Amino acid sequence: MWQVPTTAAFAAIGELETHFRPRWVWWSAVSMAALVEADIRVAMCWDLAAVHRLLFGGWRAETALVWAALHGLSEASIPAMGQLGLLDAVVDEGVDVDNPVRPDGHIRPEWISGRSQSSLQHLEVWAGITLRAYLLQREKINELANPTVVRTTAHSESLAEFLCIELAHDGLPIDVPQAERLLFASVGPRPTSETDAMAESRKRDSIALAHLPAGVATDLRNPAQVRSMLRRIGVDVPDTRAGRLEAFRGVHPFVDALLVWRKAERLSTTYGYRWLDQHVGSDGRLRGAWTGSDGAAGRMTAQAGLHNLPAELREAVVAEDGFVFVHADLGQIEPRVLAVVSGDEALISAAQQDDLYAPVATRLKMERAVAKVAVLGAMYGATSGVAGEALKGLERAYPTAMKFLDDAYRTGLYGIDIRTYGGRLVRMQPQRAASEVAEERSAAAAQGRYARNAMIQGAAAELFKAWAVTLRGRVAPFGARIVLCLHDELLIHTPIGNAEAVANLVEPALHDAAQRWMPGSTVRYVAVATMIERWSDAK
Repeated sequence: MWQVPTTAAFAAIGELETHFRPRWVWWSAVSMAALVEADIRVAMCWDLAAVHRLLFGGWRAETALVWAALHGLSEASIPAMGQLGLLDAVVDEGVDVDNPVRPDGHIRPEWISGRSQSSLQHLEVWAGITLRAYLLQREKINELANPTVVRTTAHSESLAEFLCIELAHDGLPIDVPQAERLLFASVGPRPTSETDAMAESRKRDSIALAHLPAGVATDLRNPAQVRSMLRRIGVDVPDTRAGRLEAFRGVHPFVDALLVWRKAERLSTTYGYRWLDQHVGSDGRLRGAWTGSDGAAGRMTAQAGLHNLPAELREAVVAEDGFVFVHADLGQIEPRVLAVVSGDEALISAAQQDDLYAPVATRLKMERAVAKVAVLGAMYGATSGVAGEALKGLERAYPTAMKFLDDAYRTGLYGIDIRTYGGRLVRMQPQRAASEVAEERSAAAAQGRYARNAMIQGAAAELFKAWAVTLRGRVAPFGARIVLCLHDELLIHTPIGNAEAVANLVEPALHDAAQRWMPGSTVRYVAVATMIERWSDAK
């Protein structure tokens, strides 16, 4: 084992990274924040927690659970710190507690909580345990149907977790004065007390309620009351979601006022002045924790509103002096992924075009807008309206793709776990007897729709992360860093003089990531890169 003084550890790691570019193995990127703080940005890694989520599904990936799963041990039997009893006495009787693995196969909790770092000898033993877990995960991958693809996914998922630590550390540039001006225009002045806040809230309420008949009281924060009021004014809707109400703009002035009120209410309660104070640092960076997988189909998620920032506030996301954003956006990613994972040759042919929906529309003999709705509806389970009418045409024109979606639906319907193209296990709830209650049938159908969506959204998330980490490495020499990942778009904070060079890297990085993740595929992936000063400038 190679040893260095603690004070020289980061310098040694930096030297190794610069000269050898090893694939670092660790239990979780969360414990590697110190590397990012020391400005060490590794090129390759293997994150045992990330790969555990890939192989076994779900979100939980503590060290003890990762080890237990690799050895076929029950989660229920994982020992806890301070757990004393007859069973523990029997397990540890006559055993050297300096061995991190108990006779029953579980890792001793005291090793996880700190004993592994109590001496150089213990560190060496723990490194061996870590390496053993890595090798066992690789063995598990080799047992799957397409180990080469899954191994590639494991690499990108691991590095995506490290990217999450970088995103949380670096933050998203925010023009705070501009954000305050935008908030003032929507929700009024910054309140100086709870009394002021309540007064502004009542003022916003009164503007919307003024469009109702005199003497009628409605709690705008109560969906049932709002829906009842909408029926009274001739707008009968199954729910009061904003997307549903958009279609009724102009029918009655209350609908328009309600939609305006909702935006202001969301800004005030979720993204108001308090949010700015809590999450934007003195350096003007919005920071929140990031995760590389949501524990379901594998999408990246973020806290502090980073993944749900309202369009009204995007004007406040501004590049710093001397920098611009390179905004990179994937085009039509999910239908292109459907073409690959289903192997439908006709859809693969359509996906070779810049605009996939144009050849689909020609094949279906319908307008492009209708064809787009039909394809998206097929993936998301729409069976009525325009999408439903076009479904039969899709089934004739692209039978392999439609069968792939139907098979995924039936698998989820019966509560059978699924795996995405890249190997992520998506857990399903076991099916219960259909005769129990009618709700069970509805729940099973919802699970079927979820499985169908997960097979596409999960694969698209895998490709997105493979692209993001590929681009991350290529833009770094230009002083550029990714500061936002949002489903199918990236914001890259880039020195002005290098912006064009960084923008030119976007599509080649996508091509190379796709070829590693989907070797031999002829599907064309499209990424549009634009140089902008504000996020709101992105089209």
